[in-house]
Amino acid sequence: MSDWKADLMPFPRIGPMGWLRVLWRGGVLGAVTYGGLGLLLLLRLVEAPLFGMARPWTPHITQFVCRSSFRILGIPLTVTGTPMEHHGAMVANHASWLDIFALNACARIYFVAKAEVEGWAGIGWLARATGTLFIARKGSEAKKHLALFEERLRAGHRLLFFPEGTSTDSRRVVPFKTTLFEAFYTHGMDRIMHIQPVTLVYHPPENADPRFYGWWGAMEFAPHLLMVLSAPQQGRVEVIFHPEVPVDAFENRKVLAAHCERVVRTSLPFAE
Repeated sequence: MSDWKADLMPFPRIGPMGWLRVLWRGGVLGAVTYGGLGLLLLLRLVEAPLFGMARPWTPHITQFVCRSSFRILGIPLTVTGTPMEHHGAMVANHASWLDIFALNACARIYFVAKAEVEGWAGIGWLARATGTLFIARKGSEAKKHLALFEERLRAGHRLLFFPEGTSTDSRRVVPFKTTLFEAFYTHGMDRIMHIQPVTLVYHPPENADPRFYGWWGAMEFAPHLLMVLSAPQQGRVEVIFHPEVPVDAFENRKVLAAHCERVVRTSLPFAE
């Protein structure tokens, strides 16, 4: 099997019309995104004292911004299935920075991200403002962060995490790590929680590299963003919400993780 992580996609040269699309789409996308962020932060000043950890208002802003982003980019977004209403979490395959926009556009959720993301310029601000939970997967902080994970679930937050632990080229699903699934089997959580697998399917523009929307390995963010902004025509994105399952139907975290991985992988038509 080839080393897909090292097989990075070459970025096409951007012509004059492409740069015009970059300026137009990028300008509008930036205005909507950071304008929405400003509004969200202002509203949070009122929301936080009144509701504490609950966020009855601001997720509507996040969802509006993410739905608008796909319209600005010209990427059709289709949804199959229904986001769950039970207490619990969702798990999805991770293919691109676009995953965040796609999933937020379809459901009111809070992401679980690796601790390093909190320090990323621009992205870290957005993540913190929208209620992302940052965790360390290894080391001395891991147990504390698992406790935070449980606290957020008990508060009724619908969390979403990427069990692969890395993004891919959008053409495969790599084995799910089971660490975060452990939070579902502590302090009776398994008796009240459900989990919903979600599959993200990226269809590239016609005649483009099949991995067009994938963002993985050592690939830099800025060139990939410019490639998507400059595309004369876009592909499309599918978000598939599978039936949720009660956690206590599975004897342990490994069995539950294997079920979710199998469901997600089966619905990715070109998964390797």
